[in-house]
Amino acid sequence: MPSRHHHGAPRQKPNIKNMRQTLKRIWRYMYAKKTLFYLVLIMVVLSSALSLLGPYLLGVTVDRMVADFQTSQLTLMLILLGVIFIAQSGAVWMQNYWMITIAQETVQTMRDELFSHILLLPLPFFQKRQSGEVMSRLTNDMENVSRTLNSSVIQLATSVLTLGGTVTIMLWLSPLLTLLTLTIVPLMYWGMRWITNRTGRYFKAQQRDLGDVNGYVEETLSGHHIIKAFSQEERVTVAFHEKNERLRESGYWAQTYSGFIPKLMNSLNNLSFTIIVGFGAILAVNGLVSIGIIVTFTTYARQFTRPLNDLANQYNVVLSAVAGAERVFEIIDEEPEKDDPQAKRVDQLHGAVEFRSVDFSYQEGEQTLSNIDLRVESGQTIALVGPTGAGKTTLISLLAQFYQPDGGRILLDGEDASKITKASLRRNMGIVLQDSYLFETTVRENIRYGRLNATDEEVVQAAKAANADDFIRKLPKGYDTVLHADGSGISHGQRQLLSIARVMIADPALLILDEATSSVDTITEMKINNAFQQLMKGKTSFVIAHRLNTVKNADIIVVIQSGRITEQGTHQELLKENGYYASLLQSNSIQKNG
Repeated sequence: MPSRHHHGAPRQKPNIKNMRQTLKRIWRYMYAKKTLFYLVLIMVVLSSALSLLGPYLLGVTVDRMVADFQTSQLTLMLILLGVIFIAQSGAVWMQNYWMITIAQETVQTMRDELFSHILLLPLPFFQKRQSGEVMSRLTNDMENVSRTLNSSVIQLATSVLTLGGTVTIMLWLSPLLTLLTLTIVPLMYWGMRWITNRTGRYFKAQQRDLGDVNGYVEETLSGHHIIKAFSQEERVTVAFHEKNERLRESGYWAQTYSGFIPKLMNSLNNLSFTIIVGFGAILAVNGLVSIGIIVTFTTYARQFTRPLNDLANQYNVVLSAVAGAERVFEIIDEEPEKDDPQAKRVDQLHGAVEFRSVDFSYQEGEQTLSNIDLRVESGQTIALVGPTGAGKTTLISLLAQFYQPDGGRILLDGEDASKITKASLRRNMGIVLQDSYLFETTVRENIRYGRLNATDEEVVQAAKAANADDFIRKLPKGYDTVLHADGSGISHGQRQLLSIARVMIADPALLILDEATSSVDTITEMKINNAFQQLMKGKTSFVIAHRLNTVKNADIIVVIQSGRITEQGTHQELLKENGYYASLLQSNSIQKNG
């Protein structure tokens, strides 16, 4: 058993203000189904009223049989009780059916909004979080909210109505027995307060730790080949065990404390029965109450403690759901990627690019790019070379508006890039990375992803231009072969060719090739380079590469060192300068292939 004082759960109490705000936000989603919600409330009131009427009629029946010996109406009373119980069951079924409809559509709307918002978030958001942890909010946290809405809303409303109605009828039947029954309320209050003060923080910790575990699992599965390559199975297992232990511990305390509730309620329920039967018998002997009233009170006592029990249990469930909803709203409240208010849509770019005194840093005080000046004419090919971490990819990221420069301007066709909507800018850009991502769908649809309205013939033409048609036709189902997202089933070079075909069908004005041939053999590289030559015709192309074949024919070669442009010119011009570029060639950092 874990130590009571040694666990990962935070010690702060649940923030009631945040809880109220979160519940209000959930209610705004539910209110969209207000007609159904009102029907649910009507059924809740009806079922609660019938549940209160049944015990009362039961007591009346007992009194007439035991005290007055009126057996002639027994059949009628039994039929009436049967009708009441059947009607109550029907009302309960209807309220549950409608509430499930409300809950599922509410959660569907929330999940749609969350997913849509995630797609609008800027790149830095994803660099700070594990994808599995974000997925956990879409799945586990949303499912937590769904389960709570399915049952807790009805349960809470029913409990409040039943509790109020029960106390009212009990006071009407016998104020003295009611007061004796209510003596257990202070015990319930203090017991529940002690429990709920502890459960809130543990449920929140449980959701946090579950997200952490999911994130680590996703990361491990994505990088399993690296783990095996470096024989890190044991270290990864130990790290997972530690995270899993934190989840077990927070879950243990959340469930342990919440598990006290039924035990406490059962004990107090038994105490209530003892009080009613003991004092009720004394009152009955002295003629102050009838036997029917005692029978009615024992039933109402159960109905009195049950709503309290339900309220306490549902409070814990609501705390857990609020913890999940807060994690969902935390992402929804993240600032999305926005266009400048004056930004306009551009349907077609010509491809002229200019960097004017551009500065950028990921973290304050750590300059990544400094005073970048670069002018590129439409249709030119620019090769970016330099040591790892020099800022080559960062330069491209600024061009794609994934980040905004700290100083200076980036111009596209003479227009400030920040004044062009990001969506229209990126539609004019095609990117081929070192590791090309393929979706788990057919080859045809992977290529068509570059332009969704492309015809099948256009897909085939793009594949031919990318030198991919031959290997595609050799696949089990040709263009209808379903690929795996991890790229298994085809080679790395073939994945690159499919990526090139995908960009070709998009026909962008700007191309970005980021180390696109660094992980392939010479023959495959020749195929890819031939495809590149087709792809780059008439387009402005930025190429990040370390291989001479990709670099030497560029119109401009730009050398970046420590975030600054130190050299730029053609291959021959830079060789004559005998600077860093020439030294790279001599040291074979840029490989002399061909």
